[in-house]
Amino acid sequence: MQRLPCARVWAVAGLSTTLPVVTPAEPAETTSLAVPPLVGSVLVSRNGTDVVPAAGRTMDDMSTLPPTPGYSRRSHDIAPFHVMSLLARAQALEQAGHDVIHLEIGEPDFSTAEPVVRAGQAALAAGHTRYTAARGLPSLREAISGFYRCHYGLAIDPERILVTPGGSGALLLASSLLVDPGRHWLLADPGYPCNRHFLRLVEGGAQLVPVDARTAWQLTPERIASHWNDDSVGALVASPANPTGTVLSAEQLRGLSQALHGRGGHLVVDEIYHGLTYGMDAPSVLQVDDSAFVLNSFSKYFGMTGWRLGWLVAPPAAVPELEKLAQNLYISASSIAQHAALACFSDEATAIFEARREAFGKRRDFLLPALRELGFRIDVEPQGAFYLYADVSAFTDDAQAFCAHFLETEHVAFTPGLDFGFHGANHHVRLAYTQEVPRLQEAVERIARGLRSWQG
Repeated sequence: MQRLPCARVWAVAGLSTTLPVVTPAEPAETTSLAVPPLVGSVLVSRNGTDVVPAAGRTMDDMSTLPPTPGYSRRSHDIAPFHVMSLLARAQALEQAGHDVIHLEIGEPDFSTAEPVVRAGQAALAAGHTRYTAARGLPSLREAISGFYRCHYGLAIDPERILVTPGGSGALLLASSLLVDPGRHWLLADPGYPCNRHFLRLVEGGAQLVPVDARTAWQLTPERIASHWNDDSVGALVASPANPTGTVLSAEQLRGLSQALHGRGGHLVVDEIYHGLTYGMDAPSVLQVDDSAFVLNSFSKYFGMTGWRLGWLVAPPAAVPELEKLAQNLYISASSIAQHAALACFSDEATAIFEARREAFGKRRDFLLPALRELGFRIDVEPQGAFYLYADVSAFTDDAQAFCAHFLETEHVAFTPGLDFGFHGANHHVRLAYTQEVPRLQEAVERIARGLRSWQG
């Protein structure tokens, strides 16, 4: 579990630059925020139907916005983040003087680690503000390669690594490369919503495969076999997964790889929450399948959410095509963020990240049994990320109204299953343990009180 021996210092000029004094920005005016009502269900189970065909033809089911004349069908088909409506309402309540406990947003509560901040400031002072190569700084790609060598025992050629604007940039490259119009990937339902939306953006589609606690909320070779069709070109899985926090073992990854390659498909793995695992380390798919595409990010374990930096590891043959796409889609990731990220691999930064991982583990170990005791059903203990995906069918079949109740009456914000897909969405919620344990304790007390008023 201890990662310090693997840490490697990557020199960054002027790393000890003195921090300037920064005046905090004024809070955003809430009057400009649209706060739609948070009651009622807009998600329909479709009687168990689990397929979202290519080209987004049924994505209307996931969008609550009416078409706007003159705008693209593509734009209409991509649903909004419904949790943002909840966040806007929570912020409005805060502006009105209420103390809201935020368990809804998938962002670590820790700010960027000091060594990374210093490196970013040094980059600015040194004038590192110009475009980089489309694939990213060679020194950062070398550092990421060293990360794979230290933590996974893998020799990943830096030439296979593309630095991207966030993990979203990596997903955009992979979907643009691998999915033609009318074709689709298989995705677990529930899952991270942007995955299917990126596929719609490239005129492909997502075939959502219902999963549950029996498969630890993950795709399996059997599910791939039963849902594969002539338009299927691959599958995207996440380990650790959002919203469930479950992790795929090396053997499970190998089984998925064999199932897909046997059908001529690609395996794409979201490893964005690697590093944030508890009591174990998540294996990388590259340990069992060197031809897989891997999405990763500096946002979660490395705590650089607002810097917008990620990476993609691809097979060597794919790199020229991906580089061409990167040149056209975004030119390069932020040069300042790339220079700052070099400090992520220092001993000093790694010690901070590991301390934060330990803190997240303690939060999970408090909140998981506390929610279970209240009647929230969580059948599979999450091994990673910072989420609990709970079945609330003992209380409701309308998770959106359930979440609205707790926000309005107890000022605790958590996310309805609506954002994560079709399957079981109306009776699931996601809670992010991105608050310190005392705040989580208070949240549990408020939830217990809110349950009593909910049940009348």
